[in-house]
Amino acid sequence: MKFPSGNFRFPALLSVLALLVLRVAAADLPSRPHIVFVMADDMGWGETSYNGHPLLKTPHLDAMAAAGLRFDRFYAGAPNCSPTRATVMTGRSNDRTGVENHGFALRRQEKTLPAALRAAGYVTGHFGKWHLNGYRGPGAPILGTDTHHPGAFGFDEWLSVTNFFDRDPLLSRQGKIEEFKGDSCEVVVAEALTFLRRHRDGGKPTFSVIWFGSPHAPFNAVAEDKAAFADLAPLSQNHYGELVALDRSIGNLRRGLRELGLAEQTLLVFCSDNGGLPEIQPSTVGGLRGFKSSVYEGGLRVPAIFEWPGVIAAGRRTGYPAGTVDLFPTVAALVKLPAAAMLAPVDGSSLLPLFAAEPARREKALPFRHQRRGAWIESQYKLVTLNVNADTYELYDLLADPGEKTNLAAEKPEVLARLKADFRKWNDSVNASVAGADYPEGKLLPGDPASRDWQTAPEYATYLAAWANRPELQPAPAKQAKKKKQ
Repeated sequence: MKFPSGNFRFPALLSVLALLVLRVAAADLPSRPHIVFVMADDMGWGETSYNGHPLLKTPHLDAMAAAGLRFDRFYAGAPNCSPTRATVMTGRSNDRTGVENHGFALRRQEKTLPAALRAAGYVTGHFGKWHLNGYRGPGAPILGTDTHHPGAFGFDEWLSVTNFFDRDPLLSRQGKIEEFKGDSCEVVVAEALTFLRRHRDGGKPTFSVIWFGSPHAPFNAVAEDKAAFADLAPLSQNHYGELVALDRSIGNLRRGLRELGLAEQTLLVFCSDNGGLPEIQPSTVGGLRGFKSSVYEGGLRVPAIFEWPGVIAAGRRTGYPAGTVDLFPTVAALVKLPAAAMLAPVDGSSLLPLFAAEPARREKALPFRHQRRGAWIESQYKLVTLNVNADTYELYDLLADPGEKTNLAAEKPEVLARLKADFRKWNDSVNASVAGADYPEGKLLPGDPASRDWQTAPEYATYLAAWANRPELQPAPAKQAKKKKQ
């Protein structure tokens, strides 16, 4: 067989054919599956045994990775908690939505994924950490009078807390406070499975969001869960013990889906909300640069797995760059939501083509802006700035240098100039979003609360005495030595 000469390339033909196959595959996917999103709190990229952690064993996450699609380059939407959660809810960069940092409220003018799915006939539920209602401080049960509780953004049912929560948690079931016993991850997984069981035969698909409070400080693991880490400093023992319990809860969830007969009808997504913590040893970031609150890889890159038996082939591993900002666009494409379900500009992209095969490259960069720092990630190159208002940038080749050790800004001026231009154009659009330009009113409407500490808020005053001795309200433990005990 002879191929045409000139500029025609056989690899280009393969790319076209692959694209056609992916489009057909995406079109043939079941369009109304159950959807479960699970998110850890402060779990770094290096904190799974499948990613090579030297001590921690995560057999249930390993099994999920072996049964689904494992991401080597999955990014939290921001390097800390509330901002990343805003990207999940909206498909937009956190600053666009008003969530500039932890403890900022998601604007009521935003269009959210649970609201879109509820309008499409889904039953929606939220379980665990919320942190989008404008409160700082440790987790407290969300009050029914809260104008920014999960129900205000599209969740039919919610059992939620403002921020991180630990063993024997106090949670709020649609404004009614309940006390639970046991590990917090296992508690919210059990409640989510109850939700799925209750709605399984109701004729409607479900959307469940399970946001853990682990392994966020204060770390509080039971003896058997931290036994394997006896040679570590107490802080690290308890941190890794919490991850043992988190992993076990993933096993509970996957087993529960199978027992309910829902596993093959469910898209299950696991990830973390930001990179790992610097005070924990062995390292939480698997050799990456930086930690939580940094826009280097260690602050943004997180473990992630997609599982959907019979749809996503088992045992796949991808280096395709993706992130939490892609989750809403992916579900919108899968469920065939109308374009109006998302508020423009949308910063994420649908990952549906990835369900069937490996796309050649990411066409739309992953953007980040957090506390005046910024990053711009393409398939190969990453632009970093520590001040979006200054003309100082770093450039890294993430394929050759995932540890970001060599700044190529001087060596590759053409690449630097291209990425800078793209980032600055995007940054200007974010500034317009911050001012309210994306909303139908063309401005910000009043009613979104300022970030504040719930422990000084008058609406919580009557609860302070009763909750004073709860472990999550105690002062954070001092950072302990990173070395093993001698």
